[in-house]
Amino acid sequence: MLQSRALVIALILLLSTTLPEVQSKSIFEKDRRDLLAIPETIASYFYEAVNKVYPKVSQFFLDTVQSPTVIAARQRFAKEATKVSIMFEQLIEKIKNLWYTRVLGY
Repeated sequence: MLQSRALVIALILLLSTTLPEVQSKSIFEKDRRDLLAIPETIASYFYEAVNKVYPKVSQFFLDTVQSPTVIAARQRFAKEATKVSIMFEQLIEKIKNLWYTRVLGY
């Protein structure tokens, strides 16, 4: 009986050290830059995959991405995405306030 308790305690301690809750984030706590990094990461993986097979095509993609039109579109997208994420954060705060005041009665 004592050995099984010690085994359970050791298992709990092992799992608590390997899966820290400090590093986990909910969707509401993510930084806005995290959301903007997703398209950049996808484009980077796509470029690397094409570069391994067709270097000339990847150079064309690189030149296209660095053109003034695409740069302006990316900047506009980033600006609008920032606005939307700020509005989303405000909506989440309003929902939290509603939950605490109306539902839970704080």
